[in-house]
Amino acid sequence: MMVGKEPLYKKIDNTSRFLITFIVMTGTFMAILDTTIVDVVVPKMMSPLKTDLYGVQWVITSYMAAAATGLLLIESLVKVFGLRNLFLIGVGLFTTASATCGSATDLPQMIVSRSFQGLGEAFIVATAQTIMFSIFPPEKKGIAMGIFGTGVSFAPALGPTAGGYLTEHFNWRYVFYVNLPVGLMVVVLGLFILPKILEKKEKLHFNFISYGFFAMFTIPLLIMLSKGQQKGWFQSPFITKLLFLSILGLFLFAISEIVSKKKLIDYEIFKIKEYRVAILIYALTLGLSIYQLFYLLPLYYENLKGYTTLQTGLHMLGFAIFIGFTSFFAGALSDKYGEKNILVINAVLYITTSIFLMPKLNYYTPSVKTILLTIPLGFSLGTFFAPISTLAMRKLGPKTQMGVSFLHYIRFMGGSFGTAIATNTLQSKISFHYDEISAIQNYGYVNNYLNTAKLFLSQTMNEQLAAIKSYALLGKVQYLMSASHAFQDTFRHAGYFGIVGLSFLIFLFINKKKENQ
Repeated sequence: MMVGKEPLYKKIDNTSRFLITFIVMTGTFMAILDTTIVDVVVPKMMSPLKTDLYGVQWVITSYMAAAATGLLLIESLVKVFGLRNLFLIGVGLFTTASATCGSATDLPQMIVSRSFQGLGEAFIVATAQTIMFSIFPPEKKGIAMGIFGTGVSFAPALGPTAGGYLTEHFNWRYVFYVNLPVGLMVVVLGLFILPKILEKKEKLHFNFISYGFFAMFTIPLLIMLSKGQQKGWFQSPFITKLLFLSILGLFLFAISEIVSKKKLIDYEIFKIKEYRVAILIYALTLGLSIYQLFYLLPLYYENLKGYTTLQTGLHMLGFAIFIGFTSFFAGALSDKYGEKNILVINAVLYITTSIFLMPKLNYYTPSVKTILLTIPLGFSLGTFFAPISTLAMRKLGPKTQMGVSFLHYIRFMGGSFGTAIATNTLQSKISFHYDEISAIQNYGYVNNYLNTAKLFLSQTMNEQLAAIKSYALLGKVQYLMSASHAFQDTFRHAGYFGIVGLSFLIFLFINKKKENQ
């Protein structure tokens, strides 16, 4: 990134670099934390917002849709406002929307507020990563992405802990209100300290037609992924219509891009081999594998183990700390040994933990053991974010902002696909194991269990009610056993996507001469 005739990193001293990093990462951490801190309090919003479980899911869906579609606005807006100003606009928008989310009294108000919050998050994260990449010299780009990776990976893992604490000690609205002092501080400090990156302003040249078609592709697809399980996927006319609308949007977008002189996406970025490989790994490993694990772990603790929201967060804290701790060092090692080599180490670590360690978690796993089994996962995730980001961005040059924006678009879309796959796999595996357990049960053992349970329960209630309760207890035991096996299968299933994604690393080691031939 050039400011004037020199790169930005040459125009700032170490003190300024530290202050810029603090401001940018505080804003980024605040925004990314919101992607998971809200998830844990969504059920508590139903009564205050006068809606049901299905309606309240729009709180998540609206955020994801706005953030994903907002990302492709950023490159053009940066040319108009500059990186610094767009970052601060994003923080201001996110903070204001947090206030209106916290004060929302009905579902439509919350959906609109969450949409603006998602748009603010898109502006923050994409500009922040570009700023971080710009203020460090070439030999320290890995450290820059290590610091950024700490925020990007540590924040979502910390979300359940923070959400649980705020909900149990204050109120669900405080998951939004907590952003207000942080956002205000970032805006005030940013106005005085952040350099005016890209001061030269340009007129807005933007392909609104392509963008409209791209939104037409993205938004229905995200809604489909969010509502598919609830609606019965393609048995539902609603889901079928969404798929048709999304495909039509993609088709019209492709035509618009072919005939337009001003493209929405700068396709030159895909000519860079490292970026192509990074995108594939990002989509498959982060979106379809890691995000499945982020989604499954809180469900495992709350739904299977029966922990409270706060207990769930505390059990995930060790894993989150290791992500943040490892990410910085992985970035520094990327500068010294190269991103490719660190990613190979990551591949070994991640495949080992996701395929062999995570499936060991079941209903009977002791509390301490669950923490110990997830810490290696935190270590492996920490070695992923910094090198993959550095690999993707190192050769982009003036196209960095476009590359970063598309990278985060893939993060959002991949995460939505990953969550949908995890939900579908978990539900189907629960049904499969429930039927399997019911089919192989020993009649004599079951009958003995029912009689024992009935005898015990009849001490505190009449015989008829005791019989009903004993059957209910049997059903619960069967469900817990089937859910326990289902979580193990789904953890392993998520790991398989990681194997596919990380296998693309081999293309980074192919000799250029062979590649040209």
